[in-house]
Amino acid sequence: MHVLILGAAGMVGRKLVNRIADEPTILGKAIDHLTLVDAFQPPVPEALQSISKALTIDLASPGVAEKLIEDRPDMIFHLAAIVSGEAEADFDKGYSVNLDGTRALFEAIRQQGLKSAYTPRVIFASSIAVFGTPFPDVIGDEFLTAPLTSYGTQKAITELLLADYSRRGIFDGIGIRLPTICVRPGTPNKAASGFFSNILREPLVGKEAVLPVSDTVRHWFASPRSAVGFFVHAATLDTAKVGPRRNLTMPGLSALVADEIDALRRVGGDKAVALIRREPDPMIERIVSGWATQFDAKRATDLGFKAEQSFDEILRAHIEDELDGRVV
Repeated sequence: MHVLILGAAGMVGRKLVNRIADEPTILGKAIDHLTLVDAFQPPVPEALQSISKALTIDLASPGVAEKLIEDRPDMIFHLAAIVSGEAEADFDKGYSVNLDGTRALFEAIRQQGLKSAYTPRVIFASSIAVFGTPFPDVIGDEFLTAPLTSYGTQKAITELLLADYSRRGIFDGIGIRLPTICVRPGTPNKAASGFFSNILREPLVGKEAVLPVSDTVRHWFASPRSAVGFFVHAATLDTAKVGPRRNLTMPGLSALVADEIDALRRVGGDKAVALIRREPDPMIERIVSGWATQFDAKRATDLGFKAEQSFDEILRAHIEDELDGRVV
């Protein structure tokens, strides 16, 4: 099986590749060809060196999608995107990366299929940003997608394209609407949601973090470990059970910023909590106020997708996966 991972240098992409390295048949079959693509050099684990090709290219550049699909990969993970805050700040870049590159990919698959039979599985990283206010208390699977950010709009457009191309048999697609992924490892990025991770990740290693919103902000979360699990499960899922509505809201945890801080206190004590510096940011507050807070992800749950049930679980996953079980 030939697997193509777009966005392989990103956080979820790297973790997905590492999961494949640990469990070579996790996607249902043995992989004999793995292509890793990103705008930055994707790392390749030692166990996958012999079957991997790592490319540093921009999917939105002319001809790139066509070149990648020439090899007719059987399974395509499309994780490549610029994050919410950056997409809002740079309109042109957001649409180029998050929409134009994706449309080029979908069209390249269609053109390849016109030459001879070709119907790959396409697994797309969407987002709960496809939803916009006003919200019910709990958002069910029937709630409309009406985003209030450019990032959410780009994801929503792609969801429609994915459903239509799947309906026409061009590829077998499934869209994974990710909760906010927390705790993200590494350093702060330009995502408007980044503070949700920052206020946990930095204090756990003795560093200060900025909280730009109030403790009463509620949001929908899952860990990086769960995010990888979503994509792995989607790879082997019988999409006949999904039906024509190919985009699924993933299960997660509805929690307050205060719940995060309480979990941090239980692990790192008051000294860790004291490293959170409150600096209200009107732009971040405006963006966050338009985000969903709680979902009933029944379709995805019934199909076998799973996530954490408490913030203590999310924090424990981060400490085990990123800090070798130790905190400062």
